[in-house]
Amino acid sequence: MTVHRPGLPQDLPPAEELWARWALLAALGATTEDEERPPRHRIGRWIDDEGLHWDDCGCTWWIMSEAGAGRFVLYGEDESSGVKWHEPAIDVLAGGPDWLPYEELRSRLEGYEIGCVYWYENGAWARAPYPDDLDDDGLDCGMGSFVDRGSVLGDLEDHLDDTADGPTADSLLADAEAYRLEPQGLLRRLARTNGDGDPLDGPAIVRALDRAGLTGGFVATGTP
Repeated sequence: MTVHRPGLPQDLPPAEELWARWALLAALGATTEDEERPPRHRIGRWIDDEGLHWDDCGCTWWIMSEAGAGRFVLYGEDESSGVKWHEPAIDVLAGGPDWLPYEELRSRLEGYEIGCVYWYENGAWARAPYPDDLDDDGLDCGMGSFVDRGSVLGDLEDHLDDTADGPTADSLLADAEAYRLEPQGLLRRLARTNGDGDPLDGPAIVRALDRAGLTGGFVATGTP
């Protein structure tokens, strides 16, 4: 799937799929130590009470939050976005529904932190209208790796032990997208260390999967 520049709502997969892909990759790096670490001191992908995060502590950060059954908000920025500096100013909250976390969003907008805001309800993504001369809102660089299922699958495969028996990467991802992932099947397939050579923290991975709802009964989205 192609992500346009600037992004279009139809570039994004259904929010439940986007959540599942992001959450699965975030869970792979979960550690007990990070669970107690303040968000401002974390890097990479993770899930907490606020939702899903991706922050490289440099040029990009993103948050996806649930806002009631079937409702989500996605916001953040990549340095490629021209929204913040566009003249005249772009109101990225224009046309937004009343359930958006306006206090949080306006606080970040006042600090020139946000490059774009997308919201999801009734099975469709939407965003504010953009002027014709806007080149990019950062969505491609922010969400491109989650939009393309093949990219997510490749990332997952990089974490697996090729010598271990168990479910395939494709079946693991499919189960995550269906919110029926069996944690022990995933743990059997994972390499014993992460990309930095540190031992995997199995209990933290399971807690992250449960927190995201990938192991069944995702109450947040209303997905059974």
